[in-house]
Amino acid sequence: MSPPPLPAPAVALLACPVCGRQLAPDPAGLRCAAGHAFDRARQGHVTLLPPGGSPHEGDSASMVADRADFLAAGHYAGITAALADAAVTGSPRTLLDLGGGTGAHLAGVLDRAPDAVGVVVDASRYAARRAARAHPRAMAVVADSWGRWPVQDAAVDRVLVVFAPRNGAETARVLAPDGRLVVVTPAADHLAELIGPLGLLRVDPAKADRLAAALEPHLHPAGTAGHRSVLALDHAAVRTLVGMGPHARHLAAGELAARVATLPEPVGVTVAVDVGSWTRG
Repeated sequence: MSPPPLPAPAVALLACPVCGRQLAPDPAGLRCAAGHAFDRARQGHVTLLPPGGSPHEGDSASMVADRADFLAAGHYAGITAALADAAVTGSPRTLLDLGGGTGAHLAGVLDRAPDAVGVVVDASRYAARRAARAHPRAMAVVADSWGRWPVQDAAVDRVLVVFAPRNGAETARVLAPDGRLVVVTPAADHLAELIGPLGLLRVDPAKADRLAAALEPHLHPAGTAGHRSVLALDHAAVRTLVGMGPHARHLAAGELAARVATLPEPVGVTVAVDVGSWTRG
């Protein structure tokens, strides 16, 4: 089955990773005026890495599969809603979801912004395969969030970042003059009931300070909101939750299963995030 056509307003946001010129659709994918061409994968995404590629491979196929399953179950619907509350104010028309994974959060925001289009940027080709079909008004791009993004200057109304790295300089470059960055970060008590029993990575108490230090040379804080809820998760959902995040890189499957078996079922798990907005000032 062929992927749907790329939304033209979303393509118009993109820049050639080789020369920086604007990209346009061609029969195979995308091409710039200088002739640099980028084929569209059969799953629907486009890879826009610079010459030499990227040292960052992104999430593995198993991590992406766990993320897709956990989000499809609706466990983080409250986070998506809080993100949309912050993002749709002012009726944005163009959205960039950086490190957007499967595109589930962007799809939720686009459902609240009927005139908007979106682009998911992620280093993982496995995530991009899923994000390419996340929403009819979105497209997926494999790119390196640490380098220069394949996005036009001052073209984006909202940059969204959910549990993903931030790049202050590039965010400021691609944001429209009245644009806004919306960042979702874990609060200190996020997943608190699982951290000790499962040996998960703890939230850095200096995380907010590090976020500000990374962004404030380029952007200015414009408000903070929060989301708190408690999930009732069975053991399978807990394993999926752990498997979709950075914790998966630190726990062997057998060890994780043994630790999860010691938890009550269902287990109450706190979801606690901060939603910060930043502008170019």
